[in-house]
Amino acid sequence: MIRPNVIQKTTLALLTALACAGTFALDAPADTGGVVAGAQPKTAHATSIATWFGPGFYGKQTACGQTLTPGVVGVANRTLPCGTLVRISYRGRRLTVPVIDRGPYSHIGADWDLTAEAARTLGVEETVRIRTRIVGITANTPTLGLPPAPPASIVAGGAAAG
Repeated sequence: MIRPNVIQKTTLALLTALACAGTFALDAPADTGGVVAGAQPKTAHATSIATWFGPGFYGKQTACGQTLTPGVVGVANRTLPCGTLVRISYRGRRLTVPVIDRGPYSHIGADWDLTAEAARTLGVEETVRIRTRIVGITANTPTLGLPPAPPASIVAGGAAAG
């Protein structure tokens, strides 16, 4: 006979898993540097102020543990967990990026700080208003936000390895 306590715990675990299923990873779009994106949430910010950062921070470690390089695609936010995936829209361009750092710390009221590569991809050259939507979460790893590695055949110049 199954005890009521076991049924309650099992039911709670199942309901929690179902509630979280919409937020976790489903596919891997290239515009996130190869990280996995999740489903759409119900809330979005109408517009937010964004700045960008990069050259003065290259070679330094982000708050989430990545080493910032010119190729890293990501965003800094003061409150979202590392690995949160954010879809950013600016002037008809859209890009999904992971949270890789804390900030911005400017005094102009910005909510987001784009990496230089994310800003370049979106066509951002100064402080701007962007649209954002939280679309999922992925594991926070040291390579989060890096572009995908090229296939071995490209690295070897087309020659077969062996």
